[in-house]
Amino acid sequence: MFFKKFNISFILTICSLQVLLFSGCASNNTKLSTGVGPSLASSYSDQKGINSAPSFPKLDVIIPVFDPGLPQDPDDYEDENIWPEIRRAEANRFAYKLKEKLDETGQFGSVRVTPDSTATGDLYILGRIKESNGEEVEIAVEVIDISSRKWLDESFDHEVSDAFHKNYRNRGKDSYDPLFEKIATKIVEELHDHESKELEDLHYLSDIRFGANFSDGKFMQYIEMEEDRFKLVSKPSDLDPMFRRVKAIRVRDQLFIDSLQNNYASFSSKMDDSYLMWQSQSLLEIKAKRSANRKAIVQAIGGVALIGLGVLSAVAGAGSYSPATQTASTLGLLAGGVGGAILIGQSFKTSEEANVHRDTLNELGKSVDLEFAPKVIAFNKKSVELTGNAKEQFMQWRNFLQKIYSEEKTPDVQL
Repeated sequence: MFFKKFNISFILTICSLQVLLFSGCASNNTKLSTGVGPSLASSYSDQKGINSAPSFPKLDVIIPVFDPGLPQDPDDYEDENIWPEIRRAEANRFAYKLKEKLDETGQFGSVRVTPDSTATGDLYILGRIKESNGEEVEIAVEVIDISSRKWLDESFDHEVSDAFHKNYRNRGKDSYDPLFEKIATKIVEELHDHESKELEDLHYLSDIRFGANFSDGKFMQYIEMEEDRFKLVSKPSDLDPMFRRVKAIRVRDQLFIDSLQNNYASFSSKMDDSYLMWQSQSLLEIKAKRSANRKAIVQAIGGVALIGLGVLSAVAGAGSYSPATQTASTLGLLAGGVGGAILIGQSFKTSEEANVHRDTLNELGKSVDLEFAPKVIAFNKKSVELTGNAKEQFMQWRNFLQKIYSEEKTPDVQL
């Protein structure tokens, strides 16, 4: 009887467990089935904070070609270990490198390198090279918005480690990249310290200041000056004919500046191989001078020593009356001379290879302002041929826009 009751209880227990198990599976299956595919319309009302992240206007950034930081007196170049041609080339390269790093952050609108700071944008990044010798690089950076308010005024530096160029994974990489990443990160931090409304006003101020470049009487009514800063006091209507004309011209101006970016990219690309070689060689030379263990010096000293031993051997042999000794000393002189010449030759091998790249950098440094080929641009049924260097072409373009604006007598004519 006991066993019979036990069997019945056992069977009931097993059945209960199976019911629970299957009901659990069914429950899990139900949960899984709602995990894919589109959600029900009612589910969206339960989602909180899905669009709570603040939306910041993306500022357009202008990066004028950096100040190369050259001393006023050319006689100081050598004393300060400055290679002027490289500095001039770096002024273009560094501006474009910073543009690339800012683009990578995705926090800004269009980031454009320009010949100078007269271009129109919401934010300006001005750089001056304080040091660049392959081992240490330092850049002074100012960030100023279109209202002339200064966001940042700071120097950034970076020291290249000995191991960088020895690591094959760094082959083809710029040893200065961490510096530009550091600068870009800092600028993004400063960006997030500003309110969305404040950044939106900068957009309007950019348009108005661009318009004031053509007609200050019309557009300065929207701006007040406070301690050398521009303050937006009112906004023109979006339907204002003159405001619409100016905005149309500014779009064309932005397209022109966009076309310049290919030139800066090409220039930076052309100097890549030679510049990376220079970085590596310059670092080696600096380390060698500091430690007095430069390989070329050691080899040269070894070569001189071998030649010296050969000479001493010859002198010793000349004072000997033994033919065997004289022959040996002559062979010692030849061996020492040949061996010394080989070592001395090797000491200059690396320098000769570097000279090829240095010649390339010299040419690039001298032709920095010649990289912009003449171009013909048509706008509003008129055309202009731009010639000369980057700054000259940029000035000619601005004069052309002035002419277009002044000749357009009827404000509501569609551009």
